Amino acid sequence: MKYVSTRGRAPVLSFEEAMLTGLARDGGLYVPQSIPQMPKAEIAALAGLSYEEVAFRVMRPFMDAQMTDTRLGEMIERAYGGFEHAARAPLTQLGPNHFLAELFHGPTLAFKDFAMQLIGQLFQDAMKRRGERITIVGATSGDTGSAAIEAFRGLDNVECFILFPQGRVSEVQRRQMTTPDEANVHALALDGDFDDCQAAVKAMFNDFDFRDRVGLTAVNSINWARVLAQVVYFFTSAVALGAPHRPVSFTVPTGNFGDIFAGYIARSMGLPIERLVVATNRNDILHRTLQSGRHEKQGVSSTISPSMDIEVSSNFERALFMAYDRDGAAISRLMEELSRDGGFPVSQGALEALREIYGSGRASEEETGATIRAIHAETGETLCPHSAVGAKVAREHLGATPMITLATAHPAKFPDAVAAATGARPPLPKRMADLYDRPERLTAIANDLGAIESLIEERIAK
Repeated sequence: MKYVSTRGRAPVLSFEEAMLTGLARDGGLYVPQSIPQMPKAEIAALAGLSYEEVAFRVMRPFMDAQMTDTRLGEMIERAYGGFEHAARAPLTQLGPNHFLAELFHGPTLAFKDFAMQLIGQLFQDAMKRRGERITIVGATSGDTGSAAIEAFRGLDNVECFILFPQGRVSEVQRRQMTTPDEANVHALALDGDFDDCQAAVKAMFNDFDFRDRVGLTAVNSINWARVLAQVVYFFTSAVALGAPHRPVSFTVPTGNFGDIFAGYIARSMGLPIERLVVATNRNDILHRTLQSGRHEKQGVSSTISPSMDIEVSSNFERALFMAYDRDGAAISRLMEELSRDGGFPVSQGALEALREIYGSGRASEEETGATIRAIHAETGETLCPHSAVGAKVAREHLGATPMITLATAHPAKFPDAVAAATGARPPLPKRMADLYDRPERLTAIANDLGAIESLIEERIAK
């Protein structure tokens, strides 16, 4: 299996090379040259298997030949061994034909754990075999950062720096990033919003001298391995509801498009997904694009679902690449227009291709709170605000096909928003009960590329 850049001007890489490279040298994102197919009989055979076994069968075709079955199996077992639910991603029914995939049973209580715990194992394995050290730099709107720090804390051969927007993540999210005391993980509070953090990371990757000096790689959803790991729970959820013998649909609360693009990969492999519905908060550039055909920045505002307060949606580039028939030159032009003009029109053919697969909807702050309150009253299930955005939009798209909404985080990560809606603050799990008492360790930093790069080089030199 080989991987190509969405902009068509970077070297073709193996899986491990693409994983360790992160962002392509031409600024694009890596995608498989072709998508492996899983026949109907093989999908049906997933029924009743453990999450780990499904993960092995789904991901193995995307890996290199040098990855042995034994090593991969062992890494998958270690990655998910710390999850608190035996099913890893259990389903709960919210109503007729509406189900919730609980993706918050990992060590940091968010869906990012499914990818990050495995990536930690894959990176450690690669670095040991290569005898190398790497520097991981990531931007987070909340959950990626804590999941990355949890996955890489204390590992050999890895130095991990996470940029998060100062004052724009929940207190639980912040403390999950700032309370680990291992010397190889660093939480950097940037004076700016998530898009500023993401822009700084991309700028570091485009500073090739710096990139090569520090051995830079990324674990944001620009990293293909992140997307691949998330493909698995689309299969486990769909098979639990009868796939491949009947189709299912998914609603995904998303800002950076990585999670829902994983659903696209599952669909392209042969999983019978009828619709993939994009759910956004009031930062609704993805919804507006699918509705109007124009992808245009209008500014980011803070919401009670902060992990979705994103306007430059990196993984949407992968979706555009597929919709434009893998035309890297066309994607390069669109990304240049976005950078220069703040937006671009989607061609009619590409828009039709996107609309054939993706639906969309949005939820206001009031609608998000009302959904948390209503579902809690109706079912006893307490949703985080991101999951509530998904549930609200999913309810607008219910039909004859079972709909699965991805619940992306534990409600205790956003206690203020949940308490405002339900009147009760959701407690943290017992293993995190002392989170508010742990000392924090973070570095405030200006939105200045030179300052960020200097800090990173100083830290890794120690």
